Amino acid sequence: MLTIPNVLSVLRLVLVPVFLWLLLVEHAVGWAVLVLVVSGVSDWADGKIARLVDNQSSRLGELLDPLADRLYMITTPIALALYGAVPWPIVLALVGRDMVLAATLPILRSRGLTALPVTYIGKAATFALMAGLPMILLGQWDAQWSRVLLAWGWGFLIWGVAMYLWSGVLYLIQVGLVVRQMPKRGATPAGRR
Repeated sequence: MLTIPNVLSVLRLVLVPVFLWLLLVEHAVGWAVLVLVVSGVSDWADGKIARLVDNQSSRLGELLDPLADRLYMITTPIALALYGAVPWPIVLALVGRDMVLAATLPILRSRGLTALPVTYIGKAATFALMAGLPMILLGQWDAQWSRVLLAWGWGFLIWGVAMYLWSGVLYLIQVGLVVRQMPKRGATPAGRR
């Protein structure tokens, strides 16, 4: 249980309230962005370490990593909207997608699955969002470099939102396939009694 990826995932979870406090209470944008960057790098590192190093993957890590990802994907856009850097319709699209997919979990569990495989488009969407949101936050200053980052941030965010929503559609298609092809646990197949 005490593996490097698990420690990194716990660090990411602990940094969520730190990020919120820095941005919304202290208005320390630079420090809040640093927390997002550290969280993003640790997310990448814990996945790499778990896949490449022996005895570093665990069931706990399989639960902690997506929990931390979802927490960041919900709190970061909401915090940026509260700060005034991102419009609420974007937040509603991102959070709404996660809520719809969360509603499918009982269906998956009834068929013995805990989650569906992660898709590359979903990973790319998460990367684009986690790159774009800090850039938008850094783009709030009145300087030329800040305006450049703001433009890049919006580019990443627009692509990230599009891919995030599309990956949600792909996950729903997978859920549909699971429902059609896998019987519920404990159910007897038709014709057998």
